[in-house]
Amino acid sequence: MNICLYGSGSRKIDKIYTDNAYELGRQLAKNGHTLVFGGGDTGMMGACAEGVHDNNGRTIGIAPEWIGNFEQLCKKCSEFILVDTMDERKNKFLENSDAFIITPGGIGTLDEFFEIITLKKLKQHNKEIIIFNIDGFFNKMLKMIDEMSEKGFLYKQEELYNIANDINTVMEYLK
Repeated sequence: MNICLYGSGSRKIDKIYTDNAYELGRQLAKNGHTLVFGGGDTGMMGACAEGVHDNNGRTIGIAPEWIGNFEQLCKKCSEFILVDTMDERKNKFLENSDAFIITPGGIGTLDEFFEIITLKKLKQHNKEIIIFNIDGFFNKMLKMIDEMSEKGFLYKQEELYNIANDINTVMEYLK
């Protein structure tokens, strides 16, 4: 399967996150999956891609050409798709992926996550979405989503995504 990873490209994040991302990449490669990601060479994206590459796996980076002005791009990708806009990038993620894993990240990661669950809610795809909740990173966001649902702002959410607190659970959801 082609598995899309959403996650930070930051160089400032704690090693607990990048270690988990590397191991996730290792497991994806070991299980014959292809990593589809934003093409960054640092942070969660870079660590996961490195785990894939170190274990002879395949990666597809997708990014606008100009993003190199903001972050270093991964040069080891098996394939790199250049696009013009961030919207086109997200569309290519959807077209080229069979499932999505959301790892800790910032505003861009949240944008990608909320768009992909909205599209699933609107029945534009029925692909697996997994929140990889490393060290409880997403606990507050998940609590907020639960509260939004409790107060009637959202409909039942369980079918839209699964939550995994460890790599074994992530891999189980991908089966």
